[in-house]
Amino acid sequence: MTDGVQYQVGIPESLRSDAAELYDEAFGAKFALAVRDRDKRILLLSESLQLSFAVSALENGMLAGLAGFHTSRGGLTGGMTLKELLRHQGLFRGLWAAMVFSLYERSTQESELLMDGIAVKEDMRGKGIGSKLLDELRKYAAANGYSSIRLDVIDTNPGARQLYERQGFIPTRTEEFAHLRRFLGFGASTTMVYYLDRPVTAP
Repeated sequence: MTDGVQYQVGIPESLRSDAAELYDEAFGAKFALAVRDRDKRILLLSESLQLSFAVSALENGMLAGLAGFHTSRGGLTGGMTLKELLRHQGLFRGLWAAMVFSLYERSTQESELLMDGIAVKEDMRGKGIGSKLLDELRKYAAANGYSSIRLDVIDTNPGARQLYERQGFIPTRTEEFAHLRRFLGFGASTTMVYYLDRPVTAP
């Protein structure tokens, strides 16, 4: 565990660019299907991230990690609208990006907090920051009346699934995308849920 790391809801506006770079570091390979150029992805993220929909880990004022979330009121990546995609990418590339991102869209319920990605800086990994971010996310969900936290983990990221299982997330269903594997880079996605009123045993 790293001493001196502070956790808070929201990412400071002064760290917007750092948040965009960290998010791209973690999920850029997936986003590259929609926006191939890394610099353009980071610019899009920097201008679109809704920083209040995240828990951040800060060390000496620098961003060490983040856990984004999505509610019925918005989400960390909720600002990546069709309008923004068209503005950044132009008509045809913007429509293509919107189509790709639509494959990742997930609906939310009022009682459910949807995770919108967790990322830790490479040189800060292995120090318990990811687990602590999940702890803080659970606290936020409980304090704001949510009954569960939901996320999806792809089959090419078994390490993430193991982390979530250790943290009490329960697999509830798996969707197969075998026909899209070459396009998406993964062939299945498992939905996992953390029940705040019964965190270990499925209902």
